[in-house]
Amino acid sequence: MSNFDPDGPSDNEWEDRGDLAWNEFDWEKYLREQDDVLHRYLAFYEQLRDHPERLDEAAHLMGWDREGWSSDGTEEDDSDDESDNTADSRGELGDDDSDPYTLQKNPVFIATKAIYLTLKRSWDRLAADPAKVPQPLALAFQATLYRGEEQAVLGIHALDFGDYAMAISLFKRALRELNQSLALLDDKAVEHSRGLAAFRRDSIHRLFDLREIWLRVMAECRQEVERPADADEDED
Repeated sequence: MSNFDPDGPSDNEWEDRGDLAWNEFDWEKYLREQDDVLHRYLAFYEQLRDHPERLDEAAHLMGWDREGWSSDGTEEDDSDDESDNTADSRGELGDDDSDPYTLQKNPVFIATKAIYLTLKRSWDRLAADPAKVPQPLALAFQATLYRGEEQAVLGIHALDFGDYAMAISLFKRALRELNQSLALLDDKAVEHSRGLAAFRRDSIHRLFDLREIWLRVMAECRQEVERPADADEDED
């Protein structure tokens, strides 16, 4: 997961759609397919939960670290040595060259949404029982999860539009919320119940994985911000 490209599809994706005119049914089908992609990443992530390089390994299984990405955010299908299973799963999910690029295809978006989904699902189940979680803590922690995810998604929007400085600022806001999530799960809080202690043990590595993803993206964004303007002109 080290090569989330801040120079990925951003500038003219919607102009490149040409005569694409989808109706409500087409977009619903597309969004369901992208939901399936998110859950596919989540399945890989859960399988690798004890792997020290789980982020990079999950990205590899998703095909995000391969060469030759096309301009619409999907992988060029020019490799003969790709496994049949990978090809079949990509076909089942409708990930073909005719699909438009949207935020739902951004690897940072997929990973962020998937990891937050695991946190929110587990917390909703646990926090519903006042005997396991004090209700002030239940509300406060849930709020930090939603605010952190919101800021991260806004940062990914800025990333897709090529506004790297704004993306850095928004990811910093997401990190502040993430740090607040960690602070709420302190030693005193988890003494309330064994269920809360178990949630903390399971959630800590997920929160730090989110932190790792965002820090990597921020580092790449800073490289873009600091790159001299004449370097862009030379590339053109």
